[in-house]
Amino acid sequence: MKVVIIGGGGRVGSCAAFALQQSGVVKEIVMLDANQAAAEGEALDLLHGAAFSADQDIYAGTYADCANADLICITAGLRRKPDESRLDLINRNVSLFNSILASVKQGGLKQSAIVLVVSNPVDILTELAVEQLGLPVSQVIGLGTALDTARFCSLIAAELKLAPSQVRALILGEHGDSMVPIWSSATVDGLPLLKFPGVTPQFANKIFERTQKSGAEVISRKGGAGYAVGVAIREVIDTIALDGRRILPVSSKVNGAYGIRDVCLSVPTVLGRGGVVSHVEVDLWPKELQGLQSSAKALKDTRAKIQ
Repeated sequence: MKVVIIGGGGRVGSCAAFALQQSGVVKEIVMLDANQAAAEGEALDLLHGAAFSADQDIYAGTYADCANADLICITAGLRRKPDESRLDLINRNVSLFNSILASVKQGGLKQSAIVLVVSNPVDILTELAVEQLGLPVSQVIGLGTALDTARFCSLIAAELKLAPSQVRALILGEHGDSMVPIWSSATVDGLPLLKFPGVTPQFANKIFERTQKSGAEVISRKGGAGYAVGVAIREVIDTIALDGRRILPVSSKVNGAYGIRDVCLSVPTVLGRGGVVSHVEVDLWPKELQGLQSSAKALKDTRAKIQ
């Protein structure tokens, strides 16, 4: 699989490339950035570690590389300020994102290509990509709440002193202020999380509040997220490359699941080599379903403001 990372010279793009190098699943990684020197530097740095990692082709490229790419990962974008919501980015990032989409189309795009949007506000930008690229909707995916879910599980595990890899709990909806924690199906190695000692309503509120503010917390401390989002991107790309059929909370066009239509947001999604295989609709608590539908409405209202 050939993966082009647009924004490969930045923090998120380079962390994604490093995570992909360590997993060794994809064969070819192309670093593409408006700052060509940065893309070349990141590619060179990764190349220098190739002897101790995976046998891959990693190099800096151009938009012409998109013409035969199997997956295009878009990480380029302006950074969110500590006190700024992801949706506040919309007016600042949409024009940049539109120019990226235009360059991708101009360079050519395989009809079988998968596009993974990471730039924020990711749900809105994923919808723009669906509208403009002319690909089947199943092939345009946003990272969505995959990162929020990873943070959620990791924070639960840290608080309860459990193994993070055994905690399974979802964040659905918008990757932003209206995200929804799904406690009803949360487990630890198959055991109901809500039955564990110490898991109280106060615990739940504390963990979700920190999850919701995690992005701003990282921005305020180090300038922006990198490692965790890189791992989340790798999880999605490796699942697609391996036709893994795993259920992941990624953003895609929803038309019917949970009573939601015509909006991109995260619901449980089966991913395979062709992108979205299906949306999985399981019973949620009434307040979780209401929260998910409210999240969809918030995104639709914001989308309607874009000219």
